[in-house]
Amino acid sequence: MNTLIIKLGATGDVVRTTPLLEKLEGKITWITEAKNIPLLEGLEKNLRSLSWERRSTVAGEPYDLVINLEDTQESGGFVGTLKYDRLFGAFLDADGKLVYTDDSRGWFDLSLISRFGKQEADRLKLKNRRSYQDLIFEGAGFWFDGEKYLLPEAARTNLCGDVAISPKAGAVWPMKNWAYYEELKCELEKTGIVVNVLPERATLREHLGDVQNHRILVSGDSLPMHFALGTGTRCITLFNCTSPWEIYDYGVQHQITSPLLAEFFFKRGMDRRATSAVSLEEVFAAVMDARVADEISIDEALTH
Repeated sequence: MNTLIIKLGATGDVVRTTPLLEKLEGKITWITEAKNIPLLEGLEKNLRSLSWERRSTVAGEPYDLVINLEDTQESGGFVGTLKYDRLFGAFLDADGKLVYTDDSRGWFDLSLISRFGKQEADRLKLKNRRSYQDLIFEGAGFWFDGEKYLLPEAARTNLCGDVAISPKAGAVWPMKNWAYYEELKCELEKTGIVVNVLPERATLREHLGDVQNHRILVSGDSLPMHFALGTGTRCITLFNCTSPWEIYDYGVQHQITSPLLAEFFFKRGMDRRATSAVSLEEVFAAVMDARVADEISIDEALTH
């Protein structure tokens, strides 16, 4: 079987798509953003990864299955140049409109290109209680059974401690950024806990290493969260404006959902009420509970 995956970014979305590799047999080609290549290289012997800019080098190959998880005109147009037996995902119809295959409706009905329009798509997304993996797997003809993220070996870094805090979730979703990270750091340090704020790194593998070097991560719905889920690192994740239900917790995540989630759901503007709705006390308590649970897990591992 010869499969082509088109999933460019965001990087966290690329990471959460990697469980699909466990289900696909034969040769796999993954087209992604150039910055994500280091996360895909060497994951599977049958996997070839290349940047979007080099997509023409594989366009002439025949594919048994093409999976296009992007929702852009450019990616849809590229799909139209390919030879394949089956397509899952987005493509351009005869009128040049970006649409999607019926078997991918579970995911794309909730997307920017939803056949129902954005307002209804957001309503359906808020109502949805299935994880991203579950939706994608079922549509593609597989059964999701907790298959884990595939990640490369992390780069060694000197940043380590008890709790890592990742206060920034990027410019696209400013309301993901909780208002009280600095206060949380101060309160945790008063108890003797070693807390580090994750710095920007030159490479994604260094960033992965930083997350892995800590026992607990506190962040929003972001790439560090996906790194924690993929490495089995306990994480406290705040959801101010995006769906907690799409995230499969792998048994290591404590999700804190804003009481104002419905009001600010999938909105990309900025309102301080969204970033301050979850209290400092709730997150502090969650971190302390996670620390106790982590210590219990370590003790149980040592006794066995």
